[in-house]
Amino acid sequence: MKLRIGARGSALSLAQTRLVAAALSAHADVEIISIRTTGDRLSRLEAEMTGKDLFTREIDEALLEGRVDLGVHSLKDLPSRLPEGLCLAAVPAREDPSDVLVSRDGSTLDALPRGVRVGTSSSRRRAQILAARPDAEVLEARGNVDTRIRRLKEGRWDAVVLARAGLARLGRLDEVTQVLPASVMLPAIGQGALAVVTRADDAAVREEAARLDDLASHREVLAERALLDLLEAGCRAPVAGLARVRDGGLLLSGAVFAPDGSRTLRGEAGGSADDAEAIGREVATRLLEQGAADLIALARA
Repeated sequence: MKLRIGARGSALSLAQTRLVAAALSAHADVEIISIRTTGDRLSRLEAEMTGKDLFTREIDEALLEGRVDLGVHSLKDLPSRLPEGLCLAAVPAREDPSDVLVSRDGSTLDALPRGVRVGTSSSRRRAQILAARPDAEVLEARGNVDTRIRRLKEGRWDAVVLARAGLARLGRLDEVTQVLPASVMLPAIGQGALAVVTRADDAAVREEAARLDDLASHREVLAERALLDLLEAGCRAPVAGLARVRDGGLLLSGAVFAPDGSRTLRGEAGGSADDAEAIGREVATRLLEQGAADLIALARA
């Protein structure tokens, strides 16, 4: 069977796609097709301001038009609802979803000097950095992992916050100064997970993709995405969530932040992993009851 995989052309996207391709190659002839997305032509900040599907749109179009058979994405780039005709066919085993600090002098977040300059373009990370270190100066950090680490070493910032999973897949974990605990930096929805997307009506390709699915990881991201969907929060809103499956149960922690880190709303719920989406909606409801919609609106303003 021939399988054409659509992926972004960035180093990280290609590294992730090669992992999927290698796993599929035991049963299929696999070709990776690089597709430049609208998001690749914008800064991350511009993409956040415009819409979440900018890093997936052209690949989705290629799928729907039959030019590729699968799309591979960082799951946190996926909109909470896929375009009609597409489905999330598989979620491979998830990497550690933590955020990490990379600092120039090797200091942890607590130990960095007063007025520390921290680079990030994520509103979620910005809010949590300011909550932990109100004295910090949070500056925009554009570009891919290589660009941000190079600019860090050049002195543009004293530290940057990145996803551990991306560094792991690029073989750059030696750059990490500190793995930030979820109590300090709750991850983005779906962080650390990959999404394998196919056409919903292509049973043969869906069957091949299903070989890669890790049930626990899939349930975790279903819970997190249900949380995001009910909150109706896009990229710009500082929303975080982390689900963990243990012994058939699932526990989901979610949070919404004021953009300046001055206010944090938290919610948590658990139950059977079979009820992942219901748990996600329960946490979202608890956050909305606390006033999450107001903080999300503030971030969008």
